[in-house]
Amino acid sequence: MILGDFEIHPVSDGHFRLDGGAMFGVVPRTLWERTNPPDEKNRIRLGLNPLLIKTPDLNILVDTGIGPRWDERNSAIYGIERDPTLHESLEKLGMTEEDIDIVINTHLHFDHAGGNCVVRDGKTVPAFRSAKYVVQKGEWDDAMNPNERTRASYRPGDFVPVKEAGLFELIEGDKVITEGVKVFRTGGHNRNIQLVRIESKGETAVFLGDLIPTVSHLNYPYIMGYDLFPMETLGFKKEIIAKAAEERWLLAFEHDPDSRLGYVALKEGIPEFEKVL
Repeated sequence: MILGDFEIHPVSDGHFRLDGGAMFGVVPRTLWERTNPPDEKNRIRLGLNPLLIKTPDLNILVDTGIGPRWDERNSAIYGIERDPTLHESLEKLGMTEEDIDIVINTHLHFDHAGGNCVVRDGKTVPAFRSAKYVVQKGEWDDAMNPNERTRASYRPGDFVPVKEAGLFELIEGDKVITEGVKVFRTGGHNRNIQLVRIESKGETAVFLGDLIPTVSHLNYPYIMGYDLFPMETLGFKKEIIAKAAEERWLLAFEHDPDSRLGYVALKEGIPEFEKVL
């Protein structure tokens, strides 16, 4: 889509599956299964939808999908289907990893930073060798010092090689990445998740990351069991939805398997979704 002077392209790294109960927290299955039918293992299908932002000067990639570095056992656990891969998605746009100038990691969980690195000549190295990677310093610290609850979400091979190559910029709080592209920290899902706001010529788009991962999560009670601070998620979700409805922001959903971009309106206080792509 054209957004002022920018182009925004939802790209794909395929799909994967997570437990439906974990994805919707306290909401009963009898409700969420209407729009998110589970498989025989109670898993729902989720998209891996990074966002490519093309400004007049820079190519910015927000998150990198789940990546290629999975063994057969774990690939089966998460039902990973990388068709297309992120590499193939970029190729369709006439681009390669070398064309990316900045990678913004909303956070470092494996389904958001899994494509940060690849294996070349038997060594795990950054996939985007010409890029600067941007993440919150607090998220880096948490990823390097996980606890019993968070450890399964982080894989050091997704981010340590980037740091060793000197490609990480660790920031603290909100920051302008380039004119018209800003990250802002929300918390909720974890303490240092950051979302991305894109503005050009009076138009606004927001990449929602794991704060509102799918269209179903526009419903206020639909909050992931994975969220470490669910009441923070609720507060930020209400704030963002209200502003998005009032100012007609274009919303980008990272994990919806069917809808990547759209608008939201409030009808008698209830969010209603308008699909664009």
